[in-house]
Amino acid sequence: MKKLLIVACMMVTALTALAQRANQYRNPVLSGFHPDPSCVRVGDDYYLVNSSFQYFPGVPIYHSKDLVNWEQVGNVLTRESQLPLKDATSWLGIYAPTIRYSNGTFYMITTNVGNGGNFLVTAKRPEGPWSEPVWLQQQGIDPSLLFEGDTCWMVSNPDGHITLCKIDPQSGRQLTPSRTIWDGTGGRYPEGPHLYKKDGYYYLLISEGGTELAHHLTIARSRSIYGPYEADPANPIMTNCNHKGEKMQIQGTGHGDFVEDQEGNWWVIFLAYRNFGGSYHHLGRETCLAPVEWKAGEWPTVYGGEAIDTIMHATTLPLKPMADAPSQYSFSKMKEFGPEWIHLGQPDGKAYEFTGKALRLHASHSSHDTTEPNTWVGLRQTSPSCAYEAEVDCQGLKDATAGLSIYQINDGHADLRVQKAKGGYKVELRMKLKAIDYIVGSETVKSPKITLKVTTDGDMYDFFVKAANGQWTSLGSLNCSLLSTEVAGGFTGITVGLFCNGGSGEGYADFKSLAINNNCINK
Repeated sequence: MKKLLIVACMMVTALTALAQRANQYRNPVLSGFHPDPSCVRVGDDYYLVNSSFQYFPGVPIYHSKDLVNWEQVGNVLTRESQLPLKDATSWLGIYAPTIRYSNGTFYMITTNVGNGGNFLVTAKRPEGPWSEPVWLQQQGIDPSLLFEGDTCWMVSNPDGHITLCKIDPQSGRQLTPSRTIWDGTGGRYPEGPHLYKKDGYYYLLISEGGTELAHHLTIARSRSIYGPYEADPANPIMTNCNHKGEKMQIQGTGHGDFVEDQEGNWWVIFLAYRNFGGSYHHLGRETCLAPVEWKAGEWPTVYGGEAIDTIMHATTLPLKPMADAPSQYSFSKMKEFGPEWIHLGQPDGKAYEFTGKALRLHASHSSHDTTEPNTWVGLRQTSPSCAYEAEVDCQGLKDATAGLSIYQINDGHADLRVQKAKGGYKVELRMKLKAIDYIVGSETVKSPKITLKVTTDGDMYDFFVKAANGQWTSLGSLNCSLLSTEVAGGFTGITVGLFCNGGSGEGYADFKSLAINNNCINK
């Protein structure tokens, strides 16, 4: 009887696991500004990192049990000593990271473009704390590591060549000369190299074509890590820049990292972007997932050679949903920012004060029109159809402005901003785009207690203001394409920020709450 009970329990457990699987999932698996993903499995747990460019803290790190559902557990670079960001913009700062695990230690290697070059940090737990940077000799962006026994190999792309060396991961000392091992298949910008050892081969996966429409993955292999490397005759092994993919909303597929799950199946985590309103993307490069068939001794095949879509038809691991990001921030109940909050450059800690009643932003002289540190804190926009609503008390303002910013880059953003004016407070919708600096609409209100709201359907942003006990007033609408990468530029994506800056750098604004509605159907 006892044996039958045990068998019955095992069958129920197995059926439950099977029932939790799905035959399809949605891309992206991390939506919004989550470019250049790298993933590692440790037991039944997966950890993923993304590039962060000019934002602080840097390199967000996520945890998953199924590769589909992810939860942010921290940031790798959380101290100024780890993350110098002088003059960093959406073109500079922290480029593509790689995360690896060896002998009980996590390693993250990346490039700080403009402030030091290649470095790595280590931690015993993915949540940190992570070590101080170990700076590396071999340059070129997108560095990656391969651990083989006691040997640590490093690859990157100085001068556009995929280059290999051996390093001491503790000291950073380079142990062998840098040696070019592959130049790709002829596409521009060979980058994002990752090395894997499988079935007696060293496989070298890279991206070519630039992180734009022509982005694609290519692969080569060799019996010796130094080569010569033979290119896969079927290259590129993944791209949507072809006949199959030309009509997909997802484009720019590339910069991938393979990961083997606990059941022996292979997957590729990669970046792509979604077009909205034509050939424009404003949410940034996002993290996507595709199944890989990789038989022993053969070349890997991504998604059966089919185009990458928003709906992927593949059997998942048993699904284990993660906690959703908060949709309501009541700042009177907060004592510190969660890991999802980011600043433009290194923040002045004294500028951000949780008073017990509000988040008080003390004004900075510099504004988010510049690359200098300023009082700005925000979140990634993670849904094309959403709404943000911020309640602010502006009576502490002097000559600064405060408000809600839809931000792509320092010279490409739209702001609902409040400033003191004769007879009360002027609320303006300001559009800053390169040489254009335009007030779309304005409203003067008497009360310093103001609610600002931005809604979007993926094609348009709509901006509203409401004074205390008042009615919503529209200040105008802007096409999302104006803040797209194609128009505004940069390597990031839209972030939504609370700010108080400009003028003499005096005064403050008290933000009471921020409400987010992401419960709209993805377009």
